[in-house]
Amino acid sequence: MKRRRESSLHRNSSPNRQASFMSYIRHFNVCCFPCPDVYNPKMKSLDRFCTVRLILAFIRTLGLVCLYYCFSIGITFYQKWFIKDFHFPLTVVICHLVVKFMLSGMLRCSYQIYTGRQRVVLDWSTYFKQLAPTGIASALDIGLSNWSFEFITISLYTMTKSTCIIFILGFSLLFGLEKKRYSLIIVVILISAGLFMFTYQSTQFNLEGFLLVLSASFLSGLRWTLAQIIVQRKDLGLGNPVDMIYHVQPWMVLGLLPLAVIFEGLPIATTEKVFRYKESSAIYTTLGYIMLGSVIAFLMELSEYLLLVFTSSLTLSIAGVFKEVCTLYLAVKYTGDSMTTVNFIGLVVCLIGITFHVILKGLDSNGKESSSLRTVLVSCYLNSIYYFSSIGNKVLRVKRNTKDGSNY
Repeated sequence: MKRRRESSLHRNSSPNRQASFMSYIRHFNVCCFPCPDVYNPKMKSLDRFCTVRLILAFIRTLGLVCLYYCFSIGITFYQKWFIKDFHFPLTVVICHLVVKFMLSGMLRCSYQIYTGRQRVVLDWSTYFKQLAPTGIASALDIGLSNWSFEFITISLYTMTKSTCIIFILGFSLLFGLEKKRYSLIIVVILISAGLFMFTYQSTQFNLEGFLLVLSASFLSGLRWTLAQIIVQRKDLGLGNPVDMIYHVQPWMVLGLLPLAVIFEGLPIATTEKVFRYKESSAIYTTLGYIMLGSVIAFLMELSEYLLLVFTSSLTLSIAGVFKEVCTLYLAVKYTGDSMTTVNFIGLVVCLIGITFHVILKGLDSNGKESSSLRTVLVSCYLNSIYYFSSIGNKVLRVKRNTKDGSNY
C-alpha cells in the first residue's frame, strides 16, 4: 500500500514538474506554435505538423545555402580561370557592372508592370551625396580583388579577403554602428595571427597580389559599413538589393573606369581577343565568357539576399565561414594550391577568430532576428533535457510497475 501511495504521488506530481519545465521551454521555443502548460495527448497531431514545418524550413534553408555556395564559390574559380587567360580584370569588372545594371533595371520594370507599384527613384542630391562613396568603394574593392587573381592563388586570396571583418569592425566603431568590447580585440588578434601564419614562408606568396587583396579588404570594410548605413535608412527606400544594385552600379562604373583606361586602355586596344581580332569567333567567345561571369555575379548577390530574407544575417555569416572552408578545400584539391603545416594552423586560427566573432555577434545582439543563435542553443539544450528526462521517467515508471506487479 505504501508503494502504491508513493506511485500515485509520483504520478500526480509529474504533470506539475512537466508544466514547470515546459514553462521554461515556452520562453525559448523556436517552433511555429507555443508549448502548452499542461501536456495534452491531443496535441500529437499538432506536434507532427510542427515537426513537418521545421523540416521544410530546414530543407529550404539548406537549399538556399547550397545555391549561395554554388554562385559564390563558382564566381571565384570562374574569374580566376578566365583572368588567367584574359589579362584585363578591370575591364571585365566594368562589363559585369554594366550587365548587372541592365539586369536590375529589367527586374525593376518587370516588378512594376506586374504589381503596378512604383519603384524607388532617388533625387540627384541624395544620389550624389549618399551613394557616390559607397559606389566608388565597391568598385575599387571588386576591381582590386579581380586584379589580384593575376598574381596569387585562390587560397591566399580567400584567407586575405577574410580580413575584411577586421576593417568592418574598425569602420563600424568609427561610425558608431558597433559597441566597443574587449572581445573585438581577441577577434582581431586571432584573424591577424592566422593570416600571418598562413602567409609565413608560403611558397606561393606574392607580395603584389597580397597588397592588392589587402587593399580590397580595407575598401570592402568601408563599402559594407556605408552600405549598412544606407540600407538601414528607411527614408531612402533601398532595402531591396535590386534597387540598391540599380542605383550603385553607375557610380561603380565611374569609379573604376579611370583605372581601367590608365592600366588597360592601350593593351586592350591592341589585343587580338577584342579589337584586333582576326576571327569573329574570338570576340564572340570573349563576350560570351564575360556575359556568363556577369550573370553568375548577379545571381550570387540575389542568392545572398534570399538567404538573408528567409533566414537571418547570422545564418549568412555562418554560411560564409563554411564557404571559405569549402573554397580552400577545393583550391588545394583541384587547382594545385600548396599548404604547409604552419599555413594550415594559421587557417584554423583565422577561422576560429571569424567563428568567435559570429557567435559573439549572435549572443550580444538584442534584436529578435539577430538573437536567434541564443534562442536555438537554449531551445536545443532545454528540449534535449526534457526529452531525455521524459524517457528516464518512462523507464522508472515501467520498473516501478514491474516491482508492484511482482508483489501481488
